[in-house]
Amino acid sequence: MATEKVGVYRKYRGPIPTDQTGRPLPKTEWLRKRSFSWAARWFGTEGKRYSKSFKTRKEAERFADEKRIEVQRGKQDLPQRVKLMSFMAEHKRIMRGQVAYATLYDQMRALRMFAAHVGQDVELTRISPRHAESFVAFRFKSRVRIATVNKDIRTLRRVFSLAVEPRGYIPAGQNPFAKIRERKVTFKPVRYVKVEDLLALLDRTQNTWWKALITLAYTSGGRRDELLNLTWADVDFARGSVCFSPKEASEQLIAWEPKDHEVRVIPVPELAVQVLADLQNEVEEGSPYVFIGEKRLAHILSRRIKNAWDDRCDLVNNLIRDLQVMCARAGVESFTLHDLRRSCITNWAQVLPIHVVQRLAGHSDITTTQRYYLAVRESDMERARQFQSEILAVDLTDPKLTHSAPKQPFSKGTS
Repeated sequence: MATEKVGVYRKYRGPIPTDQTGRPLPKTEWLRKRSFSWAARWFGTEGKRYSKSFKTRKEAERFADEKRIEVQRGKQDLPQRVKLMSFMAEHKRIMRGQVAYATLYDQMRALRMFAAHVGQDVELTRISPRHAESFVAFRFKSRVRIATVNKDIRTLRRVFSLAVEPRGYIPAGQNPFAKIRERKVTFKPVRYVKVEDLLALLDRTQNTWWKALITLAYTSGGRRDELLNLTWADVDFARGSVCFSPKEASEQLIAWEPKDHEVRVIPVPELAVQVLADLQNEVEEGSPYVFIGEKRLAHILSRRIKNAWDDRCDLVNNLIRDLQVMCARAGVESFTLHDLRRSCITNWAQVLPIHVVQRLAGHSDITTTQRYYLAVRESDMERARQFQSEILAVDLTDPKLTHSAPKQPFSKGTS
């Protein structure tokens, strides 16, 4: 069993000093006659001895104190020598199934670009913040958006943190992207879909499927994948609610998990319940899904059996294009399904506490709710304008607001 001791010793250099007769001096007499440095020594989990040299005893003792804590935690082994190419292959194999498909796809995309920039054969321990800064500069030269570069920084910071802990390929505190700052970006105002625009679109839409999807997106705040993976079993007509819950693969169901990995029950108004009931009366009974028809579901399941289905493929094709066409025909400003989600969250925020809005939206961080999803509506602007008008609409003859006190003559001295 390896010892937990971390010792500090002198490390002598050069030949052993001798006396006048040429005989080697004993070790007790080396101190003033032989140059030396200081070394911290410890043993790994398998009994292998490690050592690190320092110029001064103070540096060696400081390192020994830090290493002693690592030894007590079982982290005394030095990082393994792993090349970036091997780390990428291992990461893809380990993380498959642990994170969402889109998350792993983004991580591997960022790793491939980084490897192409610094080289696949570089060892992880030799990747420094200079490599990270060089990669960021390269991405900016490629003329991609600032938000895209910031996403690459966050993604690679997360991936290399896994190389530190739990995999132990990089020493603690040496994540090359840990101190790379994201660039400031000007955020666009959140697109808010007014109720009158929504109703105008619904009035021009004869398709019950689209009416149900748009109404539910606006009233439940569901993400696109959450809406498309909704089954009739998730709809509670009696209580007026829908449930976004994970699905296990079966003969009629596609394996799926929400982004927040939680089950959310969302109350919806009577209008949404009614349009869902209308859709249920029209659709085929062969599909358990609300928005995926029987033929489309059969196609997806058959592709999955053959391992020919890519999780990046849309469950329903041409949603963005068709919605833009519908907006144009209705004469309203174009919006997306995610704009409907943002609008729903903004509406909730007018009457509900922010922590409740966060929960209904499925956000793990309340900052996400406040920064990216709460829109400033025209009615909010008008209320602010009216408030300022009320402040200024005061009686300017009020002696409390004017300098109406009698003026006193100025005198240089006292009488």
